[in-house]
Amino acid sequence: MGGLALIAAGIVFGLGALGAALGNGMIVSKTVEGISRQPELKGTLQTTMFIGIGIVEALPIIGVVLAFLFLGRA
Repeated sequence: MGGLALIAAGIVFGLGALGAALGNGMIVSKTVEGISRQPELKGTLQTTMFIGIGIVEALPIIGVVLAFLFLGRA
């Protein structure tokens, strides 16, 4: 395997994981803020939060696929 492919795979996977971690943290913090302001909307806010987290979690999955593609070409 080429060294550049290994570096590219590591960067893609690492940045994907970092982005997902930051995104999930922001989503959860804003949901907790919203629940503290309007507790009666807890169910709606949690549902929206879980949908958002699911969408954000697609990023590291795509990063893993790209990393494997980079490794396969080396």
